[in-house]
Amino acid sequence: MRKFLTLLLVLMLAVFSSNVAVYAQDSTATTTEQEAAPQEEQQETAAPADVDAPVEGPSGYQLVKKYFIDGDPIWMSPVLLCMILGLAFCIERIITLNIGTVNTDKLLARIDDELKTGNVEGALEVCKSTQGPTASVLYEGIRNAKDGPEAVEKAIVSYGSVQMGLLEKGLVWISLFIALAPMLGFLGTVIGMIQAFDRIEQVGDISPTIVAGGIKVALLTTVFGLIVAIILQLFYNYIVSKIDSIVNKMEDASISVVDILAQNNIFKK
Repeated sequence: MRKFLTLLLVLMLAVFSSNVAVYAQDSTATTTEQEAAPQEEQQETAAPADVDAPVEGPSGYQLVKKYFIDGDPIWMSPVLLCMILGLAFCIERIITLNIGTVNTDKLLARIDDELKTGNVEGALEVCKSTQGPTASVLYEGIRNAKDGPEAVEKAIVSYGSVQMGLLEKGLVWISLFIALAPMLGFLGTVIGMIQAFDRIEQVGDISPTIVAGGIKVALLTTVFGLIVAIILQLFYNYIVSKIDSIVNKMEDASISVVDILAQNNIFKK
């Protein structure tokens, strides 16, 4: 699964980069052709003023590519890399957590059915055949049932801590990319402003074109960084809420399995 996600993200990055390069080449070629065309030829091909020709604006994807190029790919590419890597960790966590989510009521009912007949091995097999951290914790608890309820509780607490660490795996990297994306955007903005002031110093006059162009390029990196941080923050909050839900169900199931073991007199055997 991780290899597939990695390959998919690499292909997405390659396609986006190639489209950006093609778009930049097309924009340069179009500008050159327009400058080289004679003025009379442009007038002949111009549409009459009284004809209302429908004007179609650029699509959302083309607009994103345009602003990506306007913001200088040197500073926009690191922010894009943060988004790709952050989304990779988010997708991996979401898939893993969804696979590990089980119906604890049905799982406890199956365990209870096995323990009612005294089949402890059958209950262990039920836990072993069920995916997710809840089943793993219950397996460790039932496996230590022969040593008494204290041993069961100790095994559940110890192995529950291990499962908690596995559930939170990768969250540190997502937090890093959430913080890093706007920082890189601000860095590009500061450097863009410095370049704008350098142009003003070279020209010796504050021209609105020079100032507006430099500030536009500078602010695009900040906007892109903030958008990436917002997207990753939404995924991060969803993942945290999913982890909290699994942990709560795991704790409830752990308490219930101790009661089930006591009700079926497993501790006395």
